[in-house]
Amino acid sequence: MSETKLNKQWFGNIRGDLLSGIVVALALIPEAIAFSIIAGVDPMVGLYASFSMAVIIAIVGGRPAMISAATGAMALLMVTLVKEHGLQYLFATTILTGVLQLLFGVLGIARFMKFIPRSVMIGFVNALAILIFMAQVPHFIGINTTTYIVVGVTLAIIYLIPYVTKSVPAPLVAILAVTILSITLHIDVRTVGDLGEIKQALPSFLIPDIPLNWETLQIIFPTALALSIVGLLESLLTASIVDDMTDTDSNKNKEARGQGIANIVTGFFGGMAGCAMIGQSVINVKSGGRGRLSTLVAGIFLIFLILVLGDWVVMIPMPALVGVMIMVSIGTFDWYSLRSLTRVPLSDSAVMVVTVIAVVATHNLSIGVFIGILLSAIFFVAKISKVKVEKSPGSTKDHIRYAITGQLFFASVTDFTNSFSYEGNLKQVTLDFTNTHIWDDSAVAAIDKIMLKFREKGTTVTLEGLNNDSQALIRRLTTSDSAYVKVSNH
Repeated sequence: MSETKLNKQWFGNIRGDLLSGIVVALALIPEAIAFSIIAGVDPMVGLYASFSMAVIIAIVGGRPAMISAATGAMALLMVTLVKEHGLQYLFATTILTGVLQLLFGVLGIARFMKFIPRSVMIGFVNALAILIFMAQVPHFIGINTTTYIVVGVTLAIIYLIPYVTKSVPAPLVAILAVTILSITLHIDVRTVGDLGEIKQALPSFLIPDIPLNWETLQIIFPTALALSIVGLLESLLTASIVDDMTDTDSNKNKEARGQGIANIVTGFFGGMAGCAMIGQSVINVKSGGRGRLSTLVAGIFLIFLILVLGDWVVMIPMPALVGVMIMVSIGTFDWYSLRSLTRVPLSDSAVMVVTVIAVVATHNLSIGVFIGILLSAIFFVAKISKVKVEKSPGSTKDHIRYAITGQLFFASVTDFTNSFSYEGNLKQVTLDFTNTHIWDDSAVAAIDKIMLKFREKGTTVTLEGLNNDSQALIRRLTTSDSAYVKVSNH
């Protein structure tokens, strides 16, 4: 990386990055604690992971301004492992997750991002927006009227402050103002301290206390593999979203390697595996963060809050943080996608809706995305599997020509073979493949079947218009007697 680009990524937006990093750090604390509870570990495991991931990824990641920390998607995958084998095995799994992600990055996993359709990406974003909102529901629904009021005041400050000044991030103003009001007026609302205890101590280096043998690998590898795939999927998709939000590009393979390095370090410092967080990344960007400094500040300020301001942090009202996250969910959702549902092709709308439903129903981002990709593939196959066969007279009365248009592969061969007639005593049949391509063994087998049926009638078959790849495939795989089959490029 050039020195100019490096300086721009670190020091091109110092004020914006500092302020946005502070906002992110404040919002990270309740989420890190909540995700620790989901995984069944001490809250400090999630907080240490968020600190470590943010600091390391700021230095080695490929997407400036993106926030990585402990996440709910990753936490859900750890539950069984922690319950059955304990915390030390989780640390070892985190390290192995990092090793696998580093390997995926070296192998260039980012090139597979091109296979994720835009409709799946939009579904992913909308599902995350819904999940972010749903995660806030337990913190303000059915608690008391005061909580609703505080959430409303927080949102009002967030949306009104920009009309007064844009020099300070509105979420930061809202959190500080509501916290001061809550403490001063002794408002009866839940606080960060109600989620779990925050210990004022730095993470320390450790080597997981587990036996280094084949049995241990069998225990941790399945979870590590799942974590590495889900983590990279969420991170690379989030990187693409931040690319779009900032109108900049990023190195996805470097990001994959960075996620791996960050998880390896995190495992050795008592943290759980983490990945990119779309909610926090959106907060960062919307608060003015653009460079690596914003991510670094988020991690450093988080540990500062824990060590120095821990007694004050626990007093932050949960409704204030809920208000910030509701703002994030509103800003994350692609509202234009609702208006365009009837304008885009029905298949694209279906893929987007199914992706949203799958992610929200399972709370598993990877399952939803994979279902969306699979459905897109099915629609695509159905769309290109239409083949047309036109019959016309040949050069003589006992010569017939068939012109084939479309793609020949496993999904189109049935319609293709049903388009031929074997009536009459023909001496010659020409199959014109000028407007088609032969893709697989199923297509060759179908052609072979047609040729063999004509052979039974004593008819010679000539294949014309084959491109080089199709011709090579035909010659390699066909079983028909060459005396009855002629291949011509003319």
